[in-house]
Amino acid sequence: MTEIIPAARELAEKIAGLTPSEHGFSHLHLTRPATGSGDLDGWVIPAKDLYDVAGMPTTFGSARRMHIATETHPFIAAYEARGAVIPGKSSTSELGLTVDAEPRDLPHVDNPIWPGHTPGGSSGGAAAMVARGLVRAAHASDGGGSIRVPAAACGLVGFKPSAHTIAVHGFMTTSIDDQALLHEITPRLDRRVRVGLLTEPILAETDVQPEWEKATREAAEHLAAAGHEVVEVSTWPEATETFERFIDLFSYGLTSLEEADYIAAWLRERGAKVSARRYAESQTYARVLKARMARHYDVDVLLTPTLAGDPPETGTFSSLSPEENFAAQTRWTPWTSLFNMSGSCAIALPWPVPNRPQPASVHLASLTLTDAQLLALAAELPQ
Repeated sequence: MTEIIPAARELAEKIAGLTPSEHGFSHLHLTRPATGSGDLDGWVIPAKDLYDVAGMPTTFGSARRMHIATETHPFIAAYEARGAVIPGKSSTSELGLTVDAEPRDLPHVDNPIWPGHTPGGSSGGAAAMVARGLVRAAHASDGGGSIRVPAAACGLVGFKPSAHTIAVHGFMTTSIDDQALLHEITPRLDRRVRVGLLTEPILAETDVQPEWEKATREAAEHLAAAGHEVVEVSTWPEATETFERFIDLFSYGLTSLEEADYIAAWLRERGAKVSARRYAESQTYARVLKARMARHYDVDVLLTPTLAGDPPETGTFSSLSPEENFAAQTRWTPWTSLFNMSGSCAIALPWPVPNRPQPASVHLASLTLTDAQLLALAAELPQ
């Protein structure tokens, strides 16, 4: 019998008695040995169930899509080579298409700090297991907010690195220090920056819950007290076109899906309407978006709430028609996708709310800062 390494044995003890809805794993493999060695020796980092780990099932958030992987995704293999052990897969929404954690025909994930509510998604299983203290970090990915949204819903730190693509890999953690270590970044900021405070929703018309707006304004006050220039700015004037371009890029790749229903089918149909020319134009639009936003706002970073309010009850989005589901998700997350389009690095940080244990979350998104500079700026806020 393969011996369970100490870190995995500790995880086994922690999850004993927990249901899949509570622990957030879609698959457990506690006897998987370490295959590398380095700065992540002793770390147990589950992989998101949209990506392959050799020998493990990948469900893509749907029981009918399950297959056994023969190779490990390069991002996951890279952190495994640094000494981390992969004890299983974390639950996700189907194909990562929604900001909840309700895989099809598989257990839905509960929010550890808001029982009965969604932990956010699509990296909801990863967020739940870190928020519950089962693991120090979990692999995640972000194509429209899928790291930052569940981090905000579960009181965690969620960092989306800079990228030339909409989707990017990352991790769910409880600290900025762990984000820096995992991404092998040394945070450094040797100048004062100009911060744009933006509490108006960008990608949807919706009300912002007072606790979340107040948290963002308090974060702005902290940054101003640290010597940074903070200016209040208004919403992005091209928001409608930007979001349409985002949906073009988000849905275009789904046209090859052979089996799809509900929101996957709706997005596949939307993608089928995007011509090759329109897709290329949207790619060009995305490539220049960050520079255009930097010129328009004349700031280094935008500070917003991460979400428009507290996480809704489990089943809230999936009870709706596909079109209204997508619209409701956007109303809850009216900032995050903008920075997938722009390729900007961005980070969600928990912020305390008086008289309740659950925090709100604030969001810093770069327009001119490097990943190292953004992490350093984020570290100036109270941890």
